[in-house]
Amino acid sequence: MITQTLIRALDRKALFVVALLLFIAVAVPVSNLYLPEGHPLRVPDHFVPLFGKYLTYAMLALALDLVWGYCGILSLGHGAFFALGGYAMGMYLMRQIGDRGVYANPVLPDFMVFLNWKELPWFWHGFDMFWFAALMVVAVPGLLAFVFGWLAFRSRVTGVYLSIISQAMTYALLLAFFRNDMGFGGNNGLTDFKDILGTPIQSGTTRAVLFAASAIALALAFLVCSAIVRSKLGKVLVAVRDAESRTRFLGYRVDNYKLFAFTASAIIAGIAGALYVPQVGIINPGEFAPANSIEIVIWTAVGGRGTLIGPIIGAVLVNAGKSWFTGVLPEFWLFALGGLFVAVTILLPKGIVGAFTGGWSALKARRASARAEEGTNLSGDLKTSPAE
Repeated sequence: MITQTLIRALDRKALFVVALLLFIAVAVPVSNLYLPEGHPLRVPDHFVPLFGKYLTYAMLALALDLVWGYCGILSLGHGAFFALGGYAMGMYLMRQIGDRGVYANPVLPDFMVFLNWKELPWFWHGFDMFWFAALMVVAVPGLLAFVFGWLAFRSRVTGVYLSIISQAMTYALLLAFFRNDMGFGGNNGLTDFKDILGTPIQSGTTRAVLFAASAIALALAFLVCSAIVRSKLGKVLVAVRDAESRTRFLGYRVDNYKLFAFTASAIIAGIAGALYVPQVGIINPGEFAPANSIEIVIWTAVGGRGTLIGPIIGAVLVNAGKSWFTGVLPEFWLFALGGLFVAVTILLPKGIVGAFTGGWSALKARRASARAEEGTNLSGDLKTSPAE
C-alpha cells in the first residue's frame, strides 16, 4: 500500500526532481573524487560540504512547506526540530571521540571533564551506537512536535497565535541549551568530531558520502511529501488551509490532520539537522535562534510555498546568495535578506515557482485563445465563401 502511494506520487514534476537529485548524488562525489585537480568539471573539495549544507537547508524548507504551504500552519519553530536532530547526531559523534579528546577521557566528552562532571548523564547513554542516535534523530523532534501540536491544535490555537507560541518554544529551548548544566556543551555546543561509522569525518570520501546521503534524503523527503499532498489526505490538508471551519463542519477531525502533518514535518526537519552537523562540524544553541526559523520562512516564500519544489529552489538560492554576500559585503547581508523578502512579497507573492507557473499557464491560455479565434475566423470565412 505504501509502495503504491509513493508510485502514484511520481508525476512528471516529482519524477524530474527525484531523478535530478539522484543524479546530483552521484555526479558531485564522482567529480570530486575521481577527476584530477584543475579539470574544468571537478567540484572543489570545499564545495562538497557547502553544497551538502544547502541540500539540508532545502530539506528543512521542504518540511516547512508541508505544514505552511499545504496546511496553513505558519510555524516559526522549525529551527528547533532541525537543531534537535542535529544535537542527537552531535551526541553520537562526541561519543565516537573516546580518549582522543583534549583530556583523553574515554567516556566523558571534553566539556564535561572541563566542567568537572564525574559521570556521564543518563540521557547520553546509548549514543555510542549509531542506530540509537538515528532513532533519536527521528523520535525527539517527532515527539516534541506531537506533544506541542496536540496541545495547540486541541486548544484550537491558529494563525498568528500559533506562530508566536512556536517561536516561544524555540526561544525557550535556546535558553535551556545555553546552560552548562544542561549537559549539551553550553554556549560552545558540540564540536571537534573525529569519526562517523568508524571513518574519519574530514576525509574526502566521507564528505562525498555525506553529500550523497543528503541528496538522497532530500529526494526521499520530496517523494514522501509529494505522496502526502497528492493523496486524499493532502486534499483534506488543503481544505483545512483554505476553510478550516467548513472542513470541521463537514465532519473531518481537523486536529488529527494538522497533527499528522506537523509531526511528519518535524521528523523531516530533524533528519535534515542530523545530516547538517557532520558536514558543518559543529552544533550549538545558536541553531535554536528564532531568527533561523524566520529565515526558513523566507526561503519558502522566495521559492514559492505550496509547490514543494519552490522551497528547495528558494533555500539553495538564498543560501548561495548569503555565502556570496557574507564574503563580499558581510555587513549588508541582513539588509539584502530583508529587502529580498519585501521584494518577493510585493512583486512575487507566489514566489519564484508560483510566478513561473502562473506565467506559463497564462501563456498557454493565450495560445489556446488565439487558436480558438483563428478557428472561428476560418469557420466564418468558409461559411461566407461562394459555393462552387
